[in-house]
Amino acid sequence: MASLLSVSSLVLVCLTTMLIAFHGLRLSRTTSDFYVASRTVRPWWNASAIGGEYLSAASFLGVAGLIVLSGQSGLWFPIGYTAGYLMLLLFVAAPLRRSRAYTIPDFAQIRFEGSPMLRKLTTYLVVVICWLYIVPQMHGAALTLSIATGFPSWVGPVIVAAVVCVTVLSGGMRSVTFVQAFQYWFKLAALVIPTIFLLGRAIPEHSSSGHVQALYAQLESANAMNLYETVSIILALLFGTLGLPHVLVRFYTNPTGQAARTTTVIVLCLLSAFYLLPTTLGVLGLLYTPELGATNETDATILLLPSRLFEGFLGDALTAIVVGGAFAAFLSTTSGLVVSLAGALSQEFFSGTVRGFRISTVLATALPVLIAVVTNSLALAGAIGNVFAFTASTICPLLLLGIWWRSLTARGAIAGLLAGGISCGLSLMIGTFLPQEDEIWIHLLRQPAAWSVPLAFLAMIFVSRSTKRSVPANVERVMALLHVPDWRAKF
Repeated sequence: MASLLSVSSLVLVCLTTMLIAFHGLRLSRTTSDFYVASRTVRPWWNASAIGGEYLSAASFLGVAGLIVLSGQSGLWFPIGYTAGYLMLLLFVAAPLRRSRAYTIPDFAQIRFEGSPMLRKLTTYLVVVICWLYIVPQMHGAALTLSIATGFPSWVGPVIVAAVVCVTVLSGGMRSVTFVQAFQYWFKLAALVIPTIFLLGRAIPEHSSSGHVQALYAQLESANAMNLYETVSIILALLFGTLGLPHVLVRFYTNPTGQAARTTTVIVLCLLSAFYLLPTTLGVLGLLYTPELGATNETDATILLLPSRLFEGFLGDALTAIVVGGAFAAFLSTTSGLVVSLAGALSQEFFSGTVRGFRISTVLATALPVLIAVVTNSLALAGAIGNVFAFTASTICPLLLLGIWWRSLTARGAIAGLLAGGISCGLSLMIGTFLPQEDEIWIHLLRQPAAWSVPLAFLAMIFVSRSTKRSVPANVERVMALLHVPDWRAKF
């Protein structure tokens, strides 16, 4: 019965996603429709879509798992995921929309006119970041399907890839916007309903002062992070959000820069409401699934909780709801990543045509599926945290300095991208093979954002100062384009 309900929930989510995508196909006619939905997406709709794609496997499954694994230290992840949007609101959202770019490489070309090397480097970074982000979604799908139905682990990634391809090929950004907006509210409901039932059972059982004190002790005694790790992760999450290609591309779809700011404010509210739920479920996981922390299988916390508290049909039904919400998370995030990746590949290698966009979509999904099938899953939130550290060390400095510092040169930008990307990437690769020991050099390699992000900024500033004669000739015009309010812009 449990497997049947979970499979039915999965089929319902996939069919609904494809039906909504086909509706987008009816409205997608131009190249602009495929890349940025013709820049006509209103704030509420766009905010729902951003919430849909941003709340990935790491948010839906990983946050609760981290709380079971790390106790109160795991709370920094939902805080960082949400606070990153405040940084977007203050520094990036409106200027990025006013740039009139389709992709991050487009922004680099507009800001640094005449630097094909910088555009190519930015394109390659976008490709790497998107692929690194897609693989954990595939791992999450494999984990969810194997636990809920017993299917082989390769089935989950293949289903996600197939549905995402159909969604993106149907109508590009127009279809993906409809799909992601629906999936945010579906994911929210898929956590609200089980949380209500689980709290209704757990509160009477653990409301005594003794149980509450024991829970506090569990939160404090779990594998807490040290000060350096905490600072590094917070820095990665705050600055990494500013460099996520699938998040940034959504701001290109707003009609104006002011609409982009309004969208960001709404997103902050939507994320704050959502993250209360996996945080609550993580605390329940400490009570009912504490053994998962010993086996590093904490990503299964939300999937296993209903069956731990309820027997029979109710437990199976709640599990099926969670499975449906989890797959909505995988599909919506992967769709946004594939749109961003397809846009960058198409602009760089296929002249930016609709046909090139569709070819790029297939290429964008093929490699992550192969990687996910032949590799084992890391902790989902930890894997996504590594991607945040990488984007914070590369795309984020490029955008912040490119938008707010007129003296940034193309050579300086290239130096910073290489310094941050190589140092952070190598550290993370080496760190995956190191033992879990309390040595400072191990912490520096496993969580490099605290030093790789400043290194990227310093490299950009130092090299730009050394090459200040090569500041782009059009810098004044571009800075006016980025910062003059829309109704006054003349460029």
